[in-house]
Amino acid sequence: MTHEIDLEAVVGRFYTSLYRFALSLTKNEAEAGDLTQQTFFILAQRSHQIRDSSKVKCWLFTTLRREFLRALRVQSSHPHVEFRPEIHDGPSISPDALRALDAKAVIDALHQIEPTYRTAVELFYLSELSYKEIAQTLEIPIGTVMSRLSRGKEQLKAILAAAISENSDKIIPLKRDEEAAH
Repeated sequence: MTHEIDLEAVVGRFYTSLYRFALSLTKNEAEAGDLTQQTFFILAQRSHQIRDSSKVKCWLFTTLRREFLRALRVQSSHPHVEFRPEIHDGPSISPDALRALDAKAVIDALHQIEPTYRTAVELFYLSELSYKEIAQTLEIPIGTVMSRLSRGKEQLKAILAAAISENSDKIIPLKRDEEAAH
């Protein structure tokens, strides 16, 4: 019994969460996009090997992580110099960037979590994987996933609490109540 996978439906369903996971690993939008595309390309080539379509989500996240690690190995043996617009070009802030500041603060905090716990937290929150799916993706027991998530969440809370207290003088309250009164 051959079971065809609807690639278009799979891409539509998982692209965003897979891209978010790739972005959390690479910390670079272009690399995250490339890694996500590569993962779907591999799926297109090997979709006939997937016997149970309910396992596609785990397969995608596991494949993306393996491709990321493979690329790291290649990059460490063949380093390259990257052009960085934020260094070489003048600063510019778009309205979208301003709206993303809060999300950026959370992502920055996420990157401060110890790497052992960070991946599990990213898979849980950014990629919306279940404990079981995280265990399969990282190839670790569910108990380890639960432990890593617990410790990672504690670290994230502490980092965000410290960031809020450090920046409390920079937080500008919304004045909707006052504006509405005038």
